[in-house]
Amino acid sequence: MQKPRAVPSGGRLAVVAPASPFKRDEFDAGVDEIRRLGFEPVYDDSVFARAAPGYVAGTPDTRAKAIRAALTDRSIHGIIGVRGAYGSAQVVPLLDVDEIRQAGKPFIGYSDLTAILNFMAIQCGVVSFHGPMLYECLSRGQSKYDRASFLNAICRPAPVGELSPAGLEVVRAGEARGLLLGGTVTQLLATLGTSWPFDPPQGFVLFFEEVGERPYRLDRMLLHLQQSGVLARASAIVIGELNGCDEPNGMLTGRGVMAELLSDFPGPVLIGFPSGHTKGPVFTLPFGVSCRVVARGQPRLVIEEAAVQ
Repeated sequence: MQKPRAVPSGGRLAVVAPASPFKRDEFDAGVDEIRRLGFEPVYDDSVFARAAPGYVAGTPDTRAKAIRAALTDRSIHGIIGVRGAYGSAQVVPLLDVDEIRQAGKPFIGYSDLTAILNFMAIQCGVVSFHGPMLYECLSRGQSKYDRASFLNAICRPAPVGELSPAGLEVVRAGEARGLLLGGTVTQLLATLGTSWPFDPPQGFVLFFEEVGERPYRLDRMLLHLQQSGVLARASAIVIGELNGCDEPNGMLTGRGVMAELLSDFPGPVLIGFPSGHTKGPVFTLPFGVSCRVVARGQPRLVIEEAAVQ
C-alpha cells in the first residue's frame, strides 16, 4: 500500500462534494472548523453546483473535475468531502488511478464516499481515510468528531495506536490482524460486478458500518458478503454503531441480529465502533493499513501502522 504524505500544520485541504448537495450554513460552519484545526480550506464555486434531478451536487463530470484538480494541484495537501448521501459511484469511473497514486494525498470521508475510499485503497493501492466530513460533523465542532484520531491519522507519520471508544463491545472473543478495509456496506455491495469491486485480500479486517437499515436488510447484506466470498476472507469484523437499524417496535435490534448472525464467525467480532454514522464523535480510520482487533478484556482496535509518510 502506498501511503499519502502527511498534511502539515497550516496545510491546504481541498473541500469537494462528490455526492449530494448541502445546506450552506453547514458548509460554512465546517469550513470554520477546518480553520480552527489549523488548516486552510480551499474550494471554488463548483462545490455549490446542483444537477438534475436535484439530489447530486453538480454533474458527475463537475464533481470529478474538482477532485482531479485537487489531486494535481501541488499546493493542496489533502482532500475532504462535504457530505455523503448519493453520487460518488458516478464519479469513480471518471477518476484516474495514476493521478491518485502520483498525488499521494489523504482523501477523507464516509457514507456514500465509501465508493471512493475503497477505489483508492483497493484499485489504486493508496491509503484512504474513513473520517469526518463537513456536513453534520466538522460543522458541529468537537462534539461530532474525534479530533485526536483525525489529526493523528492524517498528520502524523506514526501509528494511530489503540482506539477503545466507549460503547465498544465484544460479540466474538479473540484476536486477529489484517489490513483494515470496509465502510458503509450498501456502497461496498454496489461495487460488486463493476470494474472496481470491493475485492479485499485474504485476512483483511472488515469494518462494517450502516445507518437506517432494518435488521432483515443487515441480514441480507451479510448474506451477500458471504455468498460473494468476501466474508470468508475476513480475519475479524469491527461493526459500527448501526444507528437507526432497530425495528420500530423494538422487538429486533440491529446489534442483536448482527450478534446472532455472526455467532459462529471464526474470528473476533467487535460492535459499536463510532466511525461513520455515529451519535457522538466520529473517529477516523485509515483504510489499507495493518491493524489488530482485540476482542477480550478491554475491547480495542489497534492501528499498528502509520497511515501517512
